[in-house]
Amino acid sequence: MLNRQPVNSLKGIGEKTGKLFEKLGVVTIDDLLSYYPRAYDAYEAPVPIGQLKEQTIVAVESALMRGADLVRLGHMQIVSVQFKDLTGSLQVSWYNMPYMRANLKTGVKYVFRGRVVKKRGRMVMEQPEVFTPESYEALAGSMQPVYGQTRGLSNKTIVRAQQMALEVRKMEREYMPPDVRRRYELAEINYAMEHIHFPADQTELLFARKRLVFDEFFMFLVGVRRLKEHREDRHSAFMIKEAEAVTALQASLPYALTGAQERALREVYDDMGSGLVMNRLIQGDVGSGKTIIAILALLQAAYNGYQGVLMVPTEVLARQHFESMTSLFEKQGIEKVPVLVTGSMTAKEKRLAYAKIASHEADIIIGTHALIQEKVVYHNLALVITDEQHRFGVGQRELLCSKGQEPHVLVMSATPIPRTLAIILYGDLDISVIDELPAGRQTIKNCVVDPGYRPKAYTFIERQVAEGHQAYIICPMVEESEMIEAENVLDYTKALKKALPSSVMVEYLHGKMKGKEKNAIMERFAAGEIHVLVSTTVIEVGVNVPNATVMMIENAERFGLAQLHQLRGRVGRGKDQSYCIMVNCSRDEGAGERLDILNRSNDGFYIASEDLKLRGPGDIFGLRQSGDMEFKLADIFTDANILKKVSEEVNRLLDEDPELEKDEHRELKRKVEDYLGTNYEKLNL
Repeated sequence: MLNRQPVNSLKGIGEKTGKLFEKLGVVTIDDLLSYYPRAYDAYEAPVPIGQLKEQTIVAVESALMRGADLVRLGHMQIVSVQFKDLTGSLQVSWYNMPYMRANLKTGVKYVFRGRVVKKRGRMVMEQPEVFTPESYEALAGSMQPVYGQTRGLSNKTIVRAQQMALEVRKMEREYMPPDVRRRYELAEINYAMEHIHFPADQTELLFARKRLVFDEFFMFLVGVRRLKEHREDRHSAFMIKEAEAVTALQASLPYALTGAQERALREVYDDMGSGLVMNRLIQGDVGSGKTIIAILALLQAAYNGYQGVLMVPTEVLARQHFESMTSLFEKQGIEKVPVLVTGSMTAKEKRLAYAKIASHEADIIIGTHALIQEKVVYHNLALVITDEQHRFGVGQRELLCSKGQEPHVLVMSATPIPRTLAIILYGDLDISVIDELPAGRQTIKNCVVDPGYRPKAYTFIERQVAEGHQAYIICPMVEESEMIEAENVLDYTKALKKALPSSVMVEYLHGKMKGKEKNAIMERFAAGEIHVLVSTTVIEVGVNVPNATVMMIENAERFGLAQLHQLRGRVGRGKDQSYCIMVNCSRDEGAGERLDILNRSNDGFYIASEDLKLRGPGDIFGLRQSGDMEFKLADIFTDANILKKVSEEVNRLLDEDPELEKDEHRELKRKVEDYLGTNYEKLNL
């Protein structure tokens, strides 16, 4: 198929550029078309100089009264020009672009568009684009797409590639039944695909986006419904009874379980002993104590003569669980054997681990997605626990389950999702909620500050490090973007190393690093060798570092509240007082109101429900927080209303036509099978 051709089959994209696209997960033309913009740049009418506000991107129009100046400062060449209108004057500057001096003609009218900053009390526009009034008029009112980029691949290159892909693509046959499209006022699929990339205005964008979000939720929920039917009331070969040794272990723990933990544990035990296959989700806020429930459940399986598996999203977390479990078992005199399986282990280490699993020398297996590999053969696998479920596709979860003879399934998530949405998203699972924090946990102290507070924050972090603690600093981007003004990990790390004394060890971490590099950095941070870790949200589900007491989040306004809460949960895990500093770089009042909710509360479920209330139909960029739940565009908070409607529609449609065999559903069946085939590889669904 044309759309499955490699992206470098497009004119002007060679092997080198193709490799850069591959870094973004874009291999085929299809991948490119579903690589959606992360924001849009609206070209609005020029404004008078007197109305300019700092830290905004705007256009101004004026004739040039005198030529541009060129100043050399060390290695830097600065071209600057002063121009006026009836309301004020503005300095415009370009760095290391000496050719601009010759390009600008005196007496000619230009439109300059760029970011306005205040320097020495004066307004300055830096690195603006330059247009003739006619060329700007052609763009005015349009919305230009801004894509996630990687070093060497500019936004212009991606835009050009998208334009070519839309020209050469094979048109999609419409698969959504006409009555569904009419009922929910959905755009035709090809229109939606084109206008999500190049909308003429906000109305067109929202119309296109609604269709694509509807489809994403629709396919996902059809998959969940299939899973539910596949599992419903299945008899279990594993009747797991409560073992005295596990009850004794629980009684000897140095702390008592909270009422909510006890309730969730009782529901798990009842499920495992019911004679039916357990399919349960435990939702608990960050630090609510889900891990001990997992350990007790795994031990119950082991003492009944079975094996249990705990699958987690990162190698560092897997190793940490393995070490803490081994230590607990040694202290309590428990003879059951845990084994670790991760992707970075040597071939010999893996062989030894596989042998222990196959021979049942290992009772409890802890690892990452490496546990799904074909080479791992289990002996009587009765219980599968996945931690941070949304990090694994539904298909991966099912694939792990297929390793055993219908094992019990326990899913744990620290993502606070309001119950109404959780019931839809985890439709194949029963839900337990842990809504209490263990006694003795100190409440995290929060503050929302503007960028001017940074020097004080750095001094505070320096003091915390001197007291033997560590800190995280989160940036929304990995590297600088030509279109998006936000802090990035690479440049921030350089600046921070200069701002802090050399005795403070600063390192960075981001998702584009190789697995081994990421693991090494996280292990050094966990060991206390790194004092300050500058990172993207890759640490959102990371390692437990009780010694980390400061979480500083740059451009906090760019994150969803639930995600900010997750990030905050990386600190406050030890006995010492912890702090969360949220830097709000936006002048928007709404951003301040949203962040104030986090300032006031540490309750994840309250924050999630407030986040839901605050979202409006236009609030769709820079606030994604369910991106790990298999959705490219949809967000369960922003799009909660669509999610509820899609859930009703999927149930109605599959109740009427379970196999989608009616003539009017033939194209939909093709699309669903294609989706399930892509997302649930090797599954018999």
